[in-house]
Amino acid sequence: MTDASLPAAAPAPRRGIATDLAVGALLLALAIAAPFLIDSRYVLGQIVLALFWASVAAQWNLLFGYAGVFSLAQMAIFAVGGYATAMLAQYLELSIWAAIPLGALIAVVFSVIVGLACLRLQGVYVALLTLAIAQVLYLLIVTDTACFRMEGTSCRQFTGGATGFARFGDFGMRQLLRGDWMMGNYAIVLCGFVLTMVMSWVIIRSPMGLAFKALRDNPAYAVARGVNRFHTQLLVFALSAFFTGLTGGLYAAHFQAIGPGLFSLSQLLFVIAIAVVGGVGTFWGPVVGAIVLMLADEFMREAGEFRTLGLGLIIAAVTVLLPRGLVGKAADLFRRRP
Repeated sequence: MTDASLPAAAPAPRRGIATDLAVGALLLALAIAAPFLIDSRYVLGQIVLALFWASVAAQWNLLFGYAGVFSLAQMAIFAVGGYATAMLAQYLELSIWAAIPLGALIAVVFSVIVGLACLRLQGVYVALLTLAIAQVLYLLIVTDTACFRMEGTSCRQFTGGATGFARFGDFGMRQLLRGDWMMGNYAIVLCGFVLTMVMSWVIIRSPMGLAFKALRDNPAYAVARGVNRFHTQLLVFALSAFFTGLTGGLYAAHFQAIGPGLFSLSQLLFVIAIAVVGGVGTFWGPVVGAIVLMLADEFMREAGEFRTLGLGLIIAAVTVLLPRGLVGKAADLFRRRP
């Protein structure tokens, strides 16, 4: 390598950072403008839902796409964050603003317990054990029939049982903004989404992120260079869980309800499909995947039983034709441009 060739390699990381900042600024501007351009509360509600699923998919992408940990407990962690928020507000009568971060911390504790059980395994064994833990948690909730306390004439199970929790508190926008409460909720959820994405970007670009990617790409070499595989993967498990649990708490507060349906396998597969369609291992993949699949789901809403089939065909086509996802393919085309 000659001295003249050294400066040529330097612009690549800077160009990547500049691209991320430009894309982020554009998307943020569109997101801020959305509630002022859209009159339909239903459409705004669908955008809020897309922000939730994009956040969860982004954290699963951090865990699998960047750190190589194939966990299937992501929706369980999301649900734990939501359930913890609801239970803290219901039983301890905490403000929803205090319950959400506490719920995120409880989700971290849950994820660390799961990580201690799973992360000494590798590959498909991690996936199977995390899925089994999520399903056991779901069964414990839906089969909880013991009366924890009486609320009027009804009996309340500790975990909410098959019906879950409702009317435990909200963001307070209905009282503050009245008919425009959806805009207030949208602003809060958007702030949570931006925080999640910014922190993910910082983690990925940090030396910690380099350790995650080293373990993903070449575990033996990373360990030989002094990276502790178990501790590093447990760390990314906890970081991902905090923001997933935080999103779960925002979900519970927005809908003022939380139930065991969040543990469903179909919901987990939808979140994973968002990351796959957008591009696993790409920063903007979960955002693009959420936009594409939410739009496709909305367009096929009237298709009845063919709706699921249509979504499946889209996912299969992208997986076969664009194995790196939409963002991965776009990045390849951009790099080939003279």
